[in-house]
Amino acid sequence: MNTTAKKVLGACAAVLMLTQMAACQAVNTGTSDNKTTEISVPDSCKEDGALIAVLLPNRTNPYYVSMTQGFEDAAKKAGMKAEVQIAEDDDAKQLSQAEAVLQKKPCAVALNPVKSEPAAATVRKANEAGVPVFDVNMPVDEDAMKAQGASIVQYLGANNEEGGRQVAKMVLDDMGSDAKLTIGLVAEPDEVSAVTRDNGFKDEISANKNAKVVAEVDGNVKITDSLNATADMLQGNPDINVIFSSTGPGVQGALEAVKASGKDVKVYGFCAAELSLTDAYSGCVAQEPYDYAQRVVEQIVKFKNGDKVENEILRPLKAFKTGETPAAGEVG
Repeated sequence: MNTTAKKVLGACAAVLMLTQMAACQAVNTGTSDNKTTEISVPDSCKEDGALIAVLLPNRTNPYYVSMTQGFEDAAKKAGMKAEVQIAEDDDAKQLSQAEAVLQKKPCAVALNPVKSEPAAATVRKANEAGVPVFDVNMPVDEDAMKAQGASIVQYLGANNEEGGRQVAKMVLDDMGSDAKLTIGLVAEPDEVSAVTRDNGFKDEISANKNAKVVAEVDGNVKITDSLNATADMLQGNPDINVIFSSTGPGVQGALEAVKASGKDVKVYGFCAAELSLTDAYSGCVAQEPYDYAQRVVEQIVKFKNGDKVENEILRPLKAFKTGETPAAGEVG
C-alpha cells in the first residue's frame, strides 16, 4: 500500500472514530498526470458551526440575493455557518476569494461560478486543500476540469435543457403551428447553463418547419448589454417576431429594446423576477435559487455524515404565462 493510500485510509478512520459515522465518503478528483487524489470528509466538518464557503458571482442579480438568503438560512438550521463571498462578476476575484477562504479550512465549498471555464481553477484549489466542492446553478466546464485535473462532488441546479424546451413549447402553443416564426436569441455563449437552455430551445422549436432562428446575440447576463445587443439584432433582422432569452436580465433588456423599437415582437425566456407577463412578454420559466441553496446545504450535511450523495441533481422549472408574475425568488 503506498503512502497516499495510507493517508486516505487514516483520514477515513479518524472521521469514523471521531464522528461515529458509518462510512467515510471519498471523492476521486483525478489529476492531469493520471494520479488520484482522494478527498475525504475534512476534520473541520466535525466542529460545531462548521463553515460552508459560498462563492457567488454578484448580488446585483435578484437570483443571487435569494440564493444568499437560502444558504444563510439553511446553514443556520443545520448548525453550520455560511460565509458568502461576492466576486463582482470577476473570475480572478472569485479565485482569489476561494484561496483566502480555503485558509479557514471550511467543511465544504458551495460554488456558483462567474464563468464556467475559469471556475475549474477554483475547483482545483479546493481539491488541493482537501475541501469538497458542491457546484450550484452553473456547471463548471467539464473539459476545463479535466485539463486542471479537478472535479466536484455534485452539481445541483435547474434542468436547463428541459427549461429551454418548455419555453419553445410555449411559443409554439401561443403562436400556432401555421405561424411563420422568425426568431432571435439573446444568449450568453460563455455560460454552460445558458448554452444548454439555448440548445434545448432550438432543438424543440426546430420541430416546426415554419420556425427559424435567424440571429443570436450575446446579452452578457446584463440588462444594458442585452438591450443594446437586441436593438442591433432587430435593426439587422427586421423580420424577427419572436425573441428568446436564456437569462432574466436578457429578458429585461430585450423587452426594453422591443418597446423602444415599436415593433410587434413577442419575448419569451427565463423569468425576470417580479416582472409581470404581458402580451408582449408572453411566457417564461423560473429557477428557485433559495430552494437550490437549501438543497445544497442538505447535500453537504449528507456528505459530512458519510452518506452517499448523487453526482447530479436537476430541478424542474416553474412556468409562467401572460397575467402572472414571478415572485422575487423565481428568476431566470
